[in-house]
Amino acid sequence: MTRFLAMLQAIRWRAVGIAAAIVVLIATPWWGPHVLSQLEFFRVRHVEVSGQRYLLPEDVLKRLRIDTTTSVWTDLGELEHRVEMHPQVKSATVDRNLPGTLVIHVTENLPIAFVAAAGGLRAVDADGRFLPIDPSRIAIDLPVLAKADTVLLHLLANVRSVSPALFGEISDIRRTGGTDIALTLSTAQVRALASISAQRLADIIPVEADLARRKARVTELDLRFRDQVIARTQ
Repeated sequence: MTRFLAMLQAIRWRAVGIAAAIVVLIATPWWGPHVLSQLEFFRVRHVEVSGQRYLLPEDVLKRLRIDTTTSVWTDLGELEHRVEMHPQVKSATVDRNLPGTLVIHVTENLPIAFVAAAGGLRAVDADGRFLPIDPSRIAIDLPVLAKADTVLLHLLANVRSVSPALFGEISDIRRTGGTDIALTLSTAQVRALASISAQRLADIIPVEADLARRKARVTELDLRFRDQVIARTQ
């Protein structure tokens, strides 16, 4: 029994010594990680992807271009750069979870609308960049634009931030000539100026609620006049 306890204590001290050596090597300016990267113990055995919404984890893995011979002590900045080259990725950070896991945190360029393009509708972000999202594979409901108009796209992005419920009602948005735009909602057509703010557009919400209580049939809501919401009904 005494011999067994002595062996157990020796193993524990050996583990403590190895852990201490690793800490010392990690703390060294440059040659420590280089030494550790040669050890099979630190080969990448698992990759975790977090933060994605529409982006497939396998697309991130393809961008990393690593395999089981790669060490977790590889240049993380280079891995982040590879992931950020994906058009759907706004930013990426890579962390180590020792001994053999890399954790990829991504922030996506979120789709804000569908734009008519060759081959059908394509998702774009608020800056008009086309995103590799296949609407036949991913269920996604977005307003439709005739083209990637950044003024209208930024308006939609602001509406989604201010009132997600109102954003969900918009089926399309378009220019109607001059400074005017039109939006098709699930309940009515809306006319406004292209310079309208998301907060001003949200003024239609209480108006819609009041008209619904009165069971009025709304054909159009007009916000082109300052501080007014003009409702045209049948």
